[in-house]
Formats: sequence, C-alpha cells, structure tokens
Amino acid sequence: MRHPLLAPLLFSAACLAAPLMAAETFPGVEKLMSAEQFEAAGLHKLTPAERQALDHWLVSYTAEEAPAMLRSNPEVRAAEESIRIEARIKPPFEGWSGETLFYLDNGQVWRQRLRGRYFHRGEDTAVVIEKNLLGFYKMTVVASGKSIGVTRLK
Repeated sequence: MRHPLLAPLLFSAACLAAPLMAAETFPGVEKLMSAEQFEAAGLHKLTPAERQALDHWLVSYTAEEAPAMLRSNPEVRAAEESIRIEARIKPPFEGWSGETLFYLDNGQVWRQRLRGRYFHRGEDTAVVIEKNLLGFYKMTVVASGKSIGVTRLK
C-alpha cells in the first residue's frame, strides 16, 4: 500500500524541479531501466506525475550526490568496478586508428582513448568493455582478443 502523502509529495517535487530539467534532455527512469527492472521495482504502478517527480529527483541526485558516493561509498565503488558491458559494434567496423568512434548495438557510443591501430577482419563485432585496475575503460574485440582504451560518450 502506498503512503497517503507520497503522491502529493512527489507532485510537489515535480513542480518545483520542473525548471531544472527539460523533459527532452533526460530519457527518464523508464527508459534507463530494462522493462524487467522497471516492473520489479514497482515503478509501473506510479502515476505519470509520480514518475516525472522521480525523474527530476534522479537528475538532481546524479548531479549533486552521486559523484561523492562514487568516491566515498564502498558498495557504490564495488558496483562501478564490476561493470562489464557486452555488445556488438554496429557495421561498418574495420578496426581503429586514432580517435575512432564505436557505435554499439545497445545505443552506447565510445571513443578510442589510447593511440593504436588495429585492422579488423571478419563479421564478428562482439566486444566486452570493462574497467582496468586504474579505473579506465578497456574494450576488447572478442574474436581477436585485441584491446584498446576507450571513453564513453553516450
């Protein structure tokens, strides 16, 4: 059962936070989560106003508090360090040679961070992106085992 003050509180927060964020610039919690995660969290039960208030709160939290938690909270640091992205680079993919951009099938865009050249042959464009011991991301082409440092753009 929902708390009786939840809806008015969330609606008030949405009204106050509306000037802080244009709706078209933030995708919203519903798009950030998978359908399964969204439903498992019970967020499908929220009204549109409640979801909007949650989105506004998430933007503020991400900007204000999340960066500090990345530095100070052991649980958050451990979660960040365990990030492993498995995807495919959208064609055409022929390797990298400088500041190559990698468009992944999951919608993410990464840029080559380190110098290097690699000429990819074949159709398999599966990659794994993980953090290294220094906290930088490394992308590995599964078929060849070749890796390059990358930075996420989107």
